[in-house]
Amino acid sequence: MISNPYQRYKENSINTASKEEITLMLYDGCIKFMNLAKIGIQEKNIQKANENLIKAQNIITELDSTLNMDVEISKNFHMLYDFALSRLIDANIQKKEEFVDDAKMVIVDLRDAWREAMIIVRKGQ
Repeated sequence: MISNPYQRYKENSINTASKEEITLMLYDGCIKFMNLAKIGIQEKNIQKANENLIKAQNIITELDSTLNMDVEISKNFHMLYDFALSRLIDANIQKKEEFVDDAKMVIVDLRDAWREAMIIVRKGQ
């Protein structure tokens, strides 16, 4: 049983969210973990950087695994996810903030576009 009200709220949000909202949450989580990884790199805290880079990589891998490769745009998403993932791997090996920034720029752009698409779809309904 979860006793923390914030954790209960978070769990309920996930359990009641649409697929589109869950995707947005994944993008937001990925960005959060990249920000925490950058702080870890700045602080020279290798463990913190590594743990958060791995979490961000796992989210990108999950997003990539949901793509329907029969749809042309999915191939473009795959290339963007692949680029972001490779930059995070490089960041984890070399502990360089600029590699995190490269990946973050891609994910932020995708998140923003996703959010805009959700708004457009909702207005159209």
